[in-house]
Amino acid sequence: MEYAKLGHSDLQVSRVCLGSMTWGVQNNQQDADLQINHALEQGINFIDTAEMYAIPATPDTYGKTETIIGDWISRHQAQRQNTIIATKVAGPGMHWVRDGGPITAEAVIQSVEKSLQRLQTDYIDLYQLHWPNRTSPHFGKQWPNTFSFDEVDVTAQRSQMLEILQALQECVSAGKIRHCGLSDETPWGISTYLELAKQHSLPKMVSIQNEFSLLCQKDWPYLIEHCHHNDVAYLPWSPLATGLLSGKYANGARPDGSRWSLMNPSSIYRSSDLAHQAVAQYSQIAHDLNITPAQLALAWCNSVQGVTSSIIGATNLSQLKENIAAFDITLDEQALARITQVIKQFPAPY
Repeated sequence: MEYAKLGHSDLQVSRVCLGSMTWGVQNNQQDADLQINHALEQGINFIDTAEMYAIPATPDTYGKTETIIGDWISRHQAQRQNTIIATKVAGPGMHWVRDGGPITAEAVIQSVEKSLQRLQTDYIDLYQLHWPNRTSPHFGKQWPNTFSFDEVDVTAQRSQMLEILQALQECVSAGKIRHCGLSDETPWGISTYLELAKQHSLPKMVSIQNEFSLLCQKDWPYLIEHCHHNDVAYLPWSPLATGLLSGKYANGARPDGSRWSLMNPSSIYRSSDLAHQAVAQYSQIAHDLNITPAQLALAWCNSVQGVTSSIIGATNLSQLKENIAAFDITLDEQALARITQVIKQFPAPY
């Protein structure tokens, strides 16, 4: 297993981060235990979760994943100090999480306390803001004029960001969190947080996790360059595009127990004709290389300059083993050239 520095922090994280959002819906405690134990045996030391998990997010699944991880931690205290746990405070929009309100200082303090209780730990290694209080170009909103920049009150947003940083500082000073990070943010968001942190001697964000895959490269090179030069780790989430890049949803398939089988079809915006055409071509390249489509996608993501650690998820141990093995694969120049041609043909398929 290879490791990389988590931004400007002193943490060395595995190039593979174990995602957990299926634990509590598609997976139970026993499944999670098997995945965590196997991941640690392979040298993975980085686990990512969130207060809003499991997914699909509902009032009934809220907090379940952290609780499952906390159960594991309670039985493996000796391994806690060598395991880097990342979690997130939910942003606005879900009525069952703080009445759907925005992230505030009070929300940060409250959420940290509840996450610590569910995780059964004294500290969180990386505490992240799951998404901004303002609308951002994520989750299918990246198309021009999908939302209006003019609707954002910049002064109010900066004030909220400063308040959030001050609350994070309180938690850092109390030893409840070690480092702070972002999720689903933009270059403006990152730069504003970094600027405010410098001005007011508050915690500097060490990382950002955004969607990034063979089907979603909107962060390259502009946001990733910004991260690199500011020593902010870049953590791709959904490098398999919610499983689409594994090929399992080809020809309209919805395998029982899969994530898409649990979702309202109208909400699966990644399932476009262009996306399926791209996946078919990537699957052919994988076949020619004698690896799986999922391994091709993960090996490519791991090869992109600026990527620190890719967040993978699995619903069974076989999938997890397949995914971890991808990080031992080095794609040669010919394979990368073929992949680049498909990217150019389908630069933004959803």
